[in-house]
Amino acid sequence: MPTALTNLKQGGKLLTTTPTTTDLQTLAINTIRVLAMDAVQKANSGHPGLPMGAAAMAYTLWTNHLRHHPANPKWINRDRFVLSAGHGSMLLYALLHLTGYDVSLDELKNFRQWGSKTPGHPEYRHTPGVETTTGPLGQGGATAVGMALAEAFLAAHFNRDGHTVIDHYTYALVSDGDMMEGVFIEACALAGHWGLGKLIFLYDDNQVTLDDKASLTFTEDISTRFQAQGWHTLSVADGNDTAAIDAAIQEAKSVTDKPSMIAIRTIIGFGSPNKAGSSKAHGSPLGEDEVKLTKQAFGWNPDEKFVIPGKSLEHFREALERGKQQEAAWNDTLSAWKAAYPDLAKEWDVVFSGNLPAGWDKDLPVYDPAKKVATRVAGGDALNAIAKHIPTMIGGDADLAGSTRTLIKNADHTAQGKSAARNLRFGVREHAMGAITNGLALHGGIVKPYSATFLQFSDYMRGAIRLGALMDIPAVYIFTHDSIGLGEDGPTHQPVEHVMSLRLIPNLYVFRPADAIETTAAWKTIMTLPHPATIILSRQDLPVLAGDNTEGIFEGVARGAYILAESKKIKKGKPELILLAAGSEVSIALEAFAALDEAGVKVRLVSMPCWELFDEQSEGYQQSVLPEDVAARVSIEAGVTTGWQKYVGGYGITIGVDQFGASAPYERIYAEYGLTAKAIIEAADEVLED
Repeated sequence: MPTALTNLKQGGKLLTTTPTTTDLQTLAINTIRVLAMDAVQKANSGHPGLPMGAAAMAYTLWTNHLRHHPANPKWINRDRFVLSAGHGSMLLYALLHLTGYDVSLDELKNFRQWGSKTPGHPEYRHTPGVETTTGPLGQGGATAVGMALAEAFLAAHFNRDGHTVIDHYTYALVSDGDMMEGVFIEACALAGHWGLGKLIFLYDDNQVTLDDKASLTFTEDISTRFQAQGWHTLSVADGNDTAAIDAAIQEAKSVTDKPSMIAIRTIIGFGSPNKAGSSKAHGSPLGEDEVKLTKQAFGWNPDEKFVIPGKSLEHFREALERGKQQEAAWNDTLSAWKAAYPDLAKEWDVVFSGNLPAGWDKDLPVYDPAKKVATRVAGGDALNAIAKHIPTMIGGDADLAGSTRTLIKNADHTAQGKSAARNLRFGVREHAMGAITNGLALHGGIVKPYSATFLQFSDYMRGAIRLGALMDIPAVYIFTHDSIGLGEDGPTHQPVEHVMSLRLIPNLYVFRPADAIETTAAWKTIMTLPHPATIILSRQDLPVLAGDNTEGIFEGVARGAYILAESKKIKKGKPELILLAAGSEVSIALEAFAALDEAGVKVRLVSMPCWELFDEQSEGYQQSVLPEDVAARVSIEAGVTTGWQKYVGGYGITIGVDQFGASAPYERIYAEYGLTAKAIIEAADEVLED
């Protein structure tokens, strides 16, 4: 049986360790290391260093503390484990296979290969047991903050004296790279501020980055930083000392009013005679010869690959029975709680099923067509009308609630040491806000969590939005002040390329409604989508366009685009001209439509609040709205014109803003930039002449 490593070389120097593990522990820990080495070597690609260095801490957490049931990865009250350092994915895949998740040994052998369950970085939905997609450093830890926040909120909402149905921890294994990222620092500040006592980070303090020693770029006193952010901090000097790691985790769990960070000093690539402790072990296979030398140092047969000792597998698979018993005990607790609180139980069943409660949309607002309403105001109205029927719908803003209009009325606000509130106050931390919102969506039980800021600052949270779209989770990203219509704040705050850039993200449904009614319809549609969505709203007041066709507009928004107005001269035939618009520019297009219709042009106005939904419609519906044999088309939107060519075709004209904005009242900017009914009419004349 392999024994603890002694007298190994680290960076060419003799290294002597005195692990406190038992032989079975050493065997199990080295099983993780060998599987990681073999998988990376077979793929000829990957990161062996982190799994080898962090194997002991991961083993200790997964065997002694993590409450999970490999046969049911979606058990509601499981502990969450996030591998924020996603490049070390073989650590997680090895643990998933060994403990009994649906990740076979063949999947480990197919690491990083087409169609396998073991991609280069962990992917949510793709691999059983992976709680969130990680790899872009900092995102995993920040998302874990959202998961811990969800636990705290749901515990306060559902738990009752003597009946604790939500009670679990969120653990994240984080790295030097995570520590350096801004999104991570932002999120950690909020976790400490809120006092998320069931959030525990295990810091793989190996002091090596991809390029070199971490000290080349990173010399902060991490413990002091975390203490300043309101965290409880601990340290373990030897990353192979499982007893010390176990004691540190136990102490962290005993601190209930602060999150905990455990800095564990590890050796990257531990066991490799020639590469341990250096960046050579970070992001490349060790090489066949080095793998053999390392196996020899472990006391393993150097010529065998993907070998799992029977005692090691049996030890790890105890997680199945342990998890079964833990879930069964919790099910008894849940049953007793449901019997004691039947009304709460009904709510529980709805929110954890992913469904919406009956009557959730019965109080949606209606608007007087004679009054102008900014869509940000209408968005706030719709949000509140929905949220009052869904108590676990929560969200917040980046210090802009007065402008985004996204506060839930008569609801509490997060504050220092106060996490269980519906109005999440993120402060000026857009990137962390996006990642935390993703964590809320991933946890379950939080219905359509949302974030809000100005559209210009979507750039600051783009990494989180992209991951939300990649994971295809039902988060909502609200953006107001959507264009040059922002006015006097000028080009630094006036988005021009942002709407189109969001439309480029796969799986993200981008809504830019034209008026208050389209905004309400957009919110209703978003609530029924199982996908991430963003709703983009105006600062300025806009006319209410529906007239007596509210029902048609709701149906049209749900289809992504629809005929808002059509010349009576068309009757059952086809138009000779189609105007297309989205957002606040629909009202401008409607002015042009009226003038062209009066002039005898057979014109159609199409509102396009959500391109993604329109593109999903049947060809028949798309043709009924945009007949392909009508080439005369003009589009208008207060943003870059790139992308509209898809709908206006080779003969159409796009009107937009292909430059930065300016500081002035928005009416003047629109006139100076040619976003006027006159400009549309002139463009219509041009395409009709052609």
